[in-house]
Amino acid sequence: MIHKETVDKILDAADIVDVVSDFVHLRRRGSNYVGLCPFHNEKTPSFSVSRSKGICKCFSCGKGGSPVNFIMEHEQMSYYEALKYLAKKYNIEVKERELTDEEKQAQSERENMLLVNDFALKNFEDNLFNTDEGRSVGLSYFYEREFTDSTIKKFHLGYSMEGRSELYNAIKKNGYNPTYAIESGLCIKGEHGVYDRFKGRVMFPVLNIAGKVIAFGGRTLKKDPAKYVNSPESIIYKKKNELYGLYQAKQAIVKKDKCFLVEGYTDVLSMHQAGIENVVASSGTSLTEGQIRLIHRFTDNITVLYDGDSAGIKASLRGIDLLLAEGLNVKVLLLPDGDDPDSFARKHSAEEFRKYVEDNQTDFIRFKSDVMLRGVNDPIKRSEAITSIVRSISVIPNQITRDTYIHECSDRLRINEQTLINTMNSFIRGDIDAAQKEQEREAQRQAAAASSASSSTATTSSTAATSSSASSSSAEPPASDNPIEPLLVKLILQHGGDIIYKDVKTADGENIDLTVAQFIDYDLSQDNLVFSNPIFQTILAETAAHSGEEGFDPAVLFATYHDINVSSVASRLIFNKYQLCRSLEMTPDEESVRLNTIHLLSEFRAHHVQNRLNALKQRLAEAQRDKNGEEVRGILKEMMEARSLRDTIADSVGQSLIRNI
Repeated sequence: MIHKETVDKILDAADIVDVVSDFVHLRRRGSNYVGLCPFHNEKTPSFSVSRSKGICKCFSCGKGGSPVNFIMEHEQMSYYEALKYLAKKYNIEVKERELTDEEKQAQSERENMLLVNDFALKNFEDNLFNTDEGRSVGLSYFYEREFTDSTIKKFHLGYSMEGRSELYNAIKKNGYNPTYAIESGLCIKGEHGVYDRFKGRVMFPVLNIAGKVIAFGGRTLKKDPAKYVNSPESIIYKKKNELYGLYQAKQAIVKKDKCFLVEGYTDVLSMHQAGIENVVASSGTSLTEGQIRLIHRFTDNITVLYDGDSAGIKASLRGIDLLLAEGLNVKVLLLPDGDDPDSFARKHSAEEFRKYVEDNQTDFIRFKSDVMLRGVNDPIKRSEAITSIVRSISVIPNQITRDTYIHECSDRLRINEQTLINTMNSFIRGDIDAAQKEQEREAQRQAAAASSASSSTATTSSTAATSSSASSSSAEPPASDNPIEPLLVKLILQHGGDIIYKDVKTADGENIDLTVAQFIDYDLSQDNLVFSNPIFQTILAETAAHSGEEGFDPAVLFATYHDINVSSVASRLIFNKYQLCRSLEMTPDEESVRLNTIHLLSEFRAHHVQNRLNALKQRLAEAQRDKNGEEVRGILKEMMEARSLRDTIADSVGQSLIRNI
């Protein structure tokens, strides 16, 4: 485990903007930064990063947090792994103590698979440069393809030995669990034992956006029907969400504000070597929404490169529609006949390549019409092709862009513009109807799930409300019972250290100042009330304990809090815009903060009492069914007391609102 001093050093060094920028193209907006959320599909930036608070937050899906939270969520790492990642990024030496046997056993399967993959990468690289077989077979092949040592090392190219189980044996010999070699797909367990998947092949490692080795591609140099073999999907590798070369290309993509998309490994390598570094590959698979979202994090502009004689261009047109639907500005480039990006890049300098791109790239309408209408005279087929082009335009999210393309399409294809608009609008209406139906189905599914969950927690809610008075119940209800809790905790995170009462005399005769957190903690304790969510209770207790310290800021404390669960919840609440009504918007003056604190505490009690009344009604119905007269009279008395308390609280809430308005 990592020593606490090292953890503190890592947390102090980690700049949230710097960390997030490795994965998301951020633009400054006021004092914060914004970008497209890396956790869900969106076309309008809703992911906000605050350097002053040290946290990030998506206002659509709610994910974010501190630098450690972000790395854990984005890279699916444990807290320990995320700290090591940040330590490496900031060149901080990690001081660790020896793990116990139990801790070693508890290390995640994901971490072990990544460790085995990293060992395999180093093994393949060593084979390529330091073995006779690797040099004579693998290295000579790369040299024949005119790849330099610099390119080979930049992309960690390697060679897998011809022997049946050489990698598998090396993994065992070096103390790694061989099970993970099989689960990651490096090795295959067959009827006659375990053998290496990639034996006798040159190796192309696939790195994720953080630079972790998640998969491999292997090319045979012999006559083999399977020219390329790739790692199977696993818990660390989802093919649809990865792009070859993105780790090496992401900075160049941001700098150039453009991404080139090609098909294969060698296309990427040759273009990099020619000086065109803002290039990624779909690795020969059909382009997916997950891959497109990766690109869109870094740029709005993409140029798709096709081989001049590619037989699969028509099949690739669906990928263009996906790019358009994501809101990207799409250009298409057909290379000369007989050339692919690999061969073309090797023949030309970076400047010549860029000039060819500028002179020959075209918009998707011209490209699609050339592909689908070339030599087509049949009116039906021509109509189908034009309809397909209009369908592509209809998926573009920006209305002005759609209208521009419709006008261009009308001029180019000599079709009445209104006819095209009517056709496009029918597609758009169909998509909207389909989306609404899907939303309705999803709402029905969620309602059914909520109903099931509600019935399963009814017994718990009843038990939590069986104490003799509303204000003295010590049982903790489910977290959803009182919606004012997150409002109070947000207030604590924003203003918990602010003084709202000065020179308050204690029972010991001492005069003290009370902060928001201290007042809330004291006020709730008078009636033995606590937050039902233990994380909320921790935030209150910690803030109350630290209140009064010079320069104390609850947001800073919890952005780097040692308990990652507390830190994550606090980060989400700091950004969330919880409001009861416009009259409760916070202003920094002491009087407004004090009045809002009192008001929220009253609302908290009102909801607490209402929950108790609901539980008492349920108990009353049960007692009446059982014809238990004595219990009925006792419950009715409790209900009268609870209603009286509720009315008193309601009056105080109303007066508080009037004062605020």
